[in-house]
Amino acid sequence: MRETATPPLQIVTPAPEADAQRRRGLNRMRAVATGLLAFAAVVYLATLGQEGFWGYVNAGAEASMVGAIADWFAVTALFRHPLGLPIPHTALVPRRKDELGRGLQEFVGENFLQEEIVRDRVGAAEISMRVGEWLGEEAHARRVVDEVSEVAALGLAKVRDEHVVELVTHGLIPRFRDEPIAPLAGSLLTEVVRDGVHNGLVDLGVVELHRWLVENPDTFEEVLAERAPWWAPQRVSEFVTARAHIEALRWLEDIRDDPHHHAREALDSMLTQLARDLLEDPATQERAEGLKNRLLEHPQVATTVVSLWNALRRATLASLRDPDGAVRQRALTELLRLGGLLRTDASVRERLDTMAADAAVFLVGRYGAEVTEVITHTIERWDGKEASDKIELHVGRDLQFIRINGTVVGGIVGLLIHAVSQLLGH
Repeated sequence: MRETATPPLQIVTPAPEADAQRRRGLNRMRAVATGLLAFAAVVYLATLGQEGFWGYVNAGAEASMVGAIADWFAVTALFRHPLGLPIPHTALVPRRKDELGRGLQEFVGENFLQEEIVRDRVGAAEISMRVGEWLGEEAHARRVVDEVSEVAALGLAKVRDEHVVELVTHGLIPRFRDEPIAPLAGSLLTEVVRDGVHNGLVDLGVVELHRWLVENPDTFEEVLAERAPWWAPQRVSEFVTARAHIEALRWLEDIRDDPHHHAREALDSMLTQLARDLLEDPATQERAEGLKNRLLEHPQVATTVVSLWNALRRATLASLRDPDGAVRQRALTELLRLGGLLRTDASVRERLDTMAADAAVFLVGRYGAEVTEVITHTIERWDGKEASDKIELHVGRDLQFIRINGTVVGGIVGLLIHAVSQLLGH
C-alpha cells in the first residue's frame, strides 16, 4: 500500500508583534554590519597605493573587508546559499534541520530531564511555601473556591437522569450481579463487630426509641390495646399496657446505661454468627445472593437511585451557587487553614515538596522520551525554508555581531600584519 507523505507543518506565529519587532532589530543590525563593510571598502579604495600612515589604513581596511566578507559568508551559510550559489556545506539549517532536531532532542533529554536536575529545580522552586503564601490571602483562597464551585456546578448540571439510569443499569448492576456479595458482606461485618463500629448505631437506636416511648406513651398503649383479646376486661388491658410501657422504658434504660448488657452481647453474638455464616455457610451465602439479585432486578432500583441523585444534586448545586453557602464557606476555611499550615510547618512543606519532586521524576521517567520526541517530530514536519527564516528571526540579530566583530578584528589583525611586514622589510 502506498504511503501518503505527511504535508509540511506550517509554523504558527503566536505573537506577530514580537516577530515584527525581531525583524526590525535584525534589519538594523544587518544594516550596521553591511555599512561597516561598505565603509571599509570606501577607505580601502581611497587609500589604495598610499604609503606611510595611509598604508597602514589601507592594510587595515583591506583586512576588515576580508573579515567582514568571510563572516558574512559564515552567517549566511547557516540559513541559505550565499548569493544563491549551491556551494557545499551551505544552507545548513534547511538541509539538516532533521539532524538539528534530533540533536536538540538529545540535548534537552540529557541536560534537562535528569532526576538530579528535576529534583533540584523542584526543591529550589519551594512550591509548597509559594502555595501557602498565595492561599494565605483570603482573596486568593476565595477565588479558588469560586472557580472550583463554578466548574463543579456546571459539571453537575450537565449530568442528566438518563445518564444516571444508564450508569446504574448497564454499569453498576451487572457488576454487582457478577460480584459475590456474601464474602464481602461477611468480611465487612466481621470487621465491624471486631472494632465495635456498630455500638454507636445501637446507642443511637436505643436513645431514640427511649425518647419516643417517653414522648408517646398514649400511642404505645393504643397499639398494644388494639392487639389485646376482645374478651379481656378494659381495666386489665389498661393495666397491662401501662405496665408494658414502664418495663420497656426500664429495659431500654438498662441497655443504654450498661455497655455489657446481655441484649448487647446477644446482638454481638448474632452478628458474629451471621458474619461467619456469610463466609462459610453455603446456605446462608445462597440466600444472600438471592436477596441481592432480587434487589438488583427490582424495577424500582433505578428510580430510587435517580431520586437520591436528584436530591443530592439539588442540595449540592444550591450550596455551590450560594456565595455564603455552607460548602463554600467550609472550603474557604479549609483553604485558609491549609495556607497557614504550609507557611508555618516546615515538616509538612518538606513532605509535600518531596512528593512533588517524586511526581515530577516519575513523569519525566515515564513520559520524558515522548516529550522530547515532540521536538524531533515537529521540526521534521517543518518546511525547511520557513524553519530557517524563523530561526534566523530569533537568533539572526545576535549573529550580525559576528560580522561586526569580524570587520573590527580583521582590521586590527591587518594593521598588525602590515606593521610586522614593514618591520621585517627594513
